[in-house]
Amino acid sequence: MNGGGFWGFHFLFTALCDTVIIKLQINPGYFLTPAEIKEVGDYMGEKDLTEKTLEDHNDVFSDIMNGFLFHGKEVVHQDELADISVHSQYKADDARMHELERDVVKYWKPGNVEVAVCGLENQTGIERNLPFRVIGYDGASYRAQLLKKRKRICPVITLVLYYGTDHRWNQPLSIKELMEIPDELDSYVNDYRIHVFDIAWLTEDQLRLFKSDFRVVANFFVKKREKGYVPDDQTEIQHVDEVLKLLSVMSGDDRYAQLLSDAERRPKNMCDVAERLEQRGIQKGIQKGIQEGLTEKGIRVYWNMIDRGFSPEDAQAVSELTDAEVQEAAEWRRRRKNNVDSAKR
Repeated sequence: MNGGGFWGFHFLFTALCDTVIIKLQINPGYFLTPAEIKEVGDYMGEKDLTEKTLEDHNDVFSDIMNGFLFHGKEVVHQDELADISVHSQYKADDARMHELERDVVKYWKPGNVEVAVCGLENQTGIERNLPFRVIGYDGASYRAQLLKKRKRICPVITLVLYYGTDHRWNQPLSIKELMEIPDELDSYVNDYRIHVFDIAWLTEDQLRLFKSDFRVVANFFVKKREKGYVPDDQTEIQHVDEVLKLLSVMSGDDRYAQLLSDAERRPKNMCDVAERLEQRGIQKGIQKGIQEGLTEKGIRVYWNMIDRGFSPEDAQAVSELTDAEVQEAAEWRRRRKNNVDSAKR
């Protein structure tokens, strides 16, 4: 069977992301040429080349693989990893390019011999159809190897890191669980399983398996789930920018990324992070108090001028109140009058 015959089928899958639904349909027998892949990949991959995530760092990536696959034993070494493009492109029936993008993927090459393609996918929410999305990623990785006419096809491994803290992953882990298959066909339908790790439910013994910044991140989510997070982790963070960005994205709290605006006072560990957040909170509280005080003073000036016969325009100009604050001044006056009337009764 030739290559065109092997790929001569309709393949339809739905990838359900956080806010995007991607539907891909591969045109029977169509192959992208290496030149087409490079041309589109160069254009669409520019942003990713300039923004490195925590797991892009080989020390973190190898640590995650060793911790989850080899119980902390240093089997995968960081100098044995090579980056692979996270983009895969296909041309569908509408003659347009469609893109499939995964989070992080690398070749594992011990002794410069490619042994496996390893990928990581991050999840903040539970996604029922995730097995279909992962099989799409893995299938694209196999197809990319075939397009290169490799003599030896490497296995593809994908680990899903789930950062949710409300409850454990509770959706199907295989595609068969997501389909209603007649008994007569069951033995002919190949299954495909995914490997999901509940980060916020790692035990203390499991956390100790990790040696990179990933342990700091994992410990953060474990403590966050326990609702009693105490910033007592003094482990020095190696990749400060990437750790804080990951914490912001996965926790939905922008305050962590905002700490990066102070280039001269980057936190060294999570204790520093907590201290910086507290300082920023106090400073914001002071600024808010000052602003509220100035606004209240402006409101008093505004009404004193109105009571002395000045026009609303002149009163607003002198008190330096905004239009919204003038409306607030009217509400302030109304509340004050009601309080006075209540006291007279």
